[in-house]
Amino acid sequence: MASHPIVLIPACNQQIGDHPFHVAGRKYADAVRLAGALPLVVPRALPDEVDELLDLADGVLLTGSPSNVHPSHFGEAVHDPSLPLDPERDAWTLPLIRRALARGIPLFSICRGTQEVNVALGGSLHQAVQEVPGHDDHRGPRGDAESTYGFAHRVDVAPGGLLEALVGRPSFEVNSVHGQGIARLADGLRVEARAPDGLVEAFTEPTAPGFNLCVQWHPEWRAAFNPVSMQLFDAFGQAVRAYRDRVRGPLPRVPAVSD
Repeated sequence: MASHPIVLIPACNQQIGDHPFHVAGRKYADAVRLAGALPLVVPRALPDEVDELLDLADGVLLTGSPSNVHPSHFGEAVHDPSLPLDPERDAWTLPLIRRALARGIPLFSICRGTQEVNVALGGSLHQAVQEVPGHDDHRGPRGDAESTYGFAHRVDVAPGGLLEALVGRPSFEVNSVHGQGIARLADGLRVEARAPDGLVEAFTEPTAPGFNLCVQWHPEWRAAFNPVSMQLFDAFGQAVRAYRDRVRGPLPRVPAVSD
């Protein structure tokens, strides 16, 4: 039996030179390890393989990406053809989300992953938040990674929800690296935090049988040095271990080696 719970990380699809590659940012895998789990990056899968993959999983982490969710999934045409899309990722992560939530498999989503969850459950997105009256530009500063992922604005935590229970504070600072954002929140989802301009920054599906948390910012960035990020990944880690123990049984005790 594996000594660590397994967290699936769906890969993105990227053309490098003449060849297609499956890619996932190292920072996401590192954050899963911080949570005490084993990251397993999964390449493109067919929709009918989703349940077989989930049989291996004790959790799912949906990552951010340079690409956007294709707007055809929420009934719109492409607003800016110059921006990257990843229809191959969409094709299997959207059904994966619905099945993981239905099965009670712990799910933590970040940035694009959070937009995927909203779309998978029937919500819609602003394709260019900065062009929506009343909303700020959430794309963040350009420059090196430290500048890009530096604190950009606060989020105000909704009282009485999961996020408040995890962080124990009414607001905190986050980074902001996204052009798309939540427009219509899917029916049944609960807002957990908003940006000062009112944009949804975090939500949960409160009726799902397992842990789930969806955030628009990037808690994986230097997570070990951010107390709020560690609270989130610690909670995710506890959830995947509890799921593993419930579904597969607790790990047997390994006797100490004596001299």
